[in-house]
Parts: sequence; structure tokens; C-alpha cells
Amino acid sequence: MLSADEALERLREGNERFASDVRSSEAVVNGMRRAEVAAAQEPFAIVLGCSDSRVPAEIIFDQGLGDLFVIRVAGNIVAPSQVDSVEFAAERFGTRLVVVLGHSTCGAIRATLEELARPAEARSTRLRSIVDRIRPSIEPVYRTGRHLSDEQLMREAVRANIRASVSQLRRGSRTIEVLERRDGLRVVGAEYSLETGRVDFFET
Repeated sequence: MLSADEALERLREGNERFASDVRSSEAVVNGMRRAEVAAAQEPFAIVLGCSDSRVPAEIIFDQGLGDLFVIRVAGNIVAPSQVDSVEFAAERFGTRLVVVLGHSTCGAIRATLEELARPAEARSTRLRSIVDRIRPSIEPVYRTGRHLSDEQLMREAVRANIRASVSQLRRGSRTIEVLERRDGLRVVGAEYSLETGRVDFFET
């Protein structure tokens, strides 16, 4: 199994290939690889990412079948089921890298910013389960960033939400804390740019 540093470097290299329009032959799925992973899986990284259809982790990191254990939810939020999934993969497969992957112009972040701009009585109940988990992380950005452009505010909010999710995983799970201290597990944050195709690992 790869160490956290080795896994991170493999993701960096894969994203560089993707952004450069070069695909690895190892990422191509064939019958032999399907047979290998049918017997067992050994994902080298866990990715908690957004459900946005434009951010499929396996593709943007140029990885193949069985390489990544991917958990997707709108706004890459951390709820009990996401924590449980990370714990499961880290313990069961010995995976030593967890990446919280947000992305530019995230719709869930935009929806939360729009909710914050409305009076409390006018806020929607449709997205409450998502918005209520994002709001605490980006409300300070919204309150202090009124001088920012909409684009700058969005970027700061996306990163604040990623940092909050990283913190929630690291501090909200006894299992993850133990694996970090004892076995070298790392939880890092990253932002994918829809415009360039590149991933910035900024919370490492």
C-alpha cells in the first residue's frame, strides 16, 4: 500500500496528465483489470468530493478501476455517513490518504451564499440539509467579504468550506485521529478548477 506522500504524488501526476490531455494506459479499463478488482480492491486514496457531474475524481486524476475510493455529496460536506465511509476505507483497505476535493463555482456554495443574502424568513427549506452544513464554514467569509467581487467571494467560500470539511474529518472521528497518529494517515484539502482542469492541493 502506498504511503500518504506517495499517494499524493500519484494524484498530482495523474491530474497533470489529465490537464495536459494525456491519458495513462493504466487508466484504461480492460477485462484483466476488471477480473483483478472483482476479487479484491486496494484503493490508494480516498476522495470525498462534490457530486457535480463535472468533477469525476477517477477522470480528473487519470486513475483506473479500483484505484480510488470515492465518496460524493453536494458541496463535499461532512456528515456521519461520509465519516463512516472514510473510516471504513482507511481501516479495511489500509488507505493512507484522504482528499477533500472541492471545485470552483460550486453550486452548493453558491446556493448557501444566496441563502445568506436573504432574510431568515425568506430562506428556502429545499436545500436545508446541505446548506445548514455549509453555512457555518462560509458565513464568516460572507460577513467579512462584502468588499470582494462575486468571483472572489465564491473562491474564498469554496476554500473555507474545504478547510472546514478537512477539520471535521480530522477532529470529528476518533478512528481517523488514531490512524493519523499511529499509521500515517493524512487528510488534505484540494480545489479543482473547472476552467483549467488542474487540482490545487492547498490544505496539506
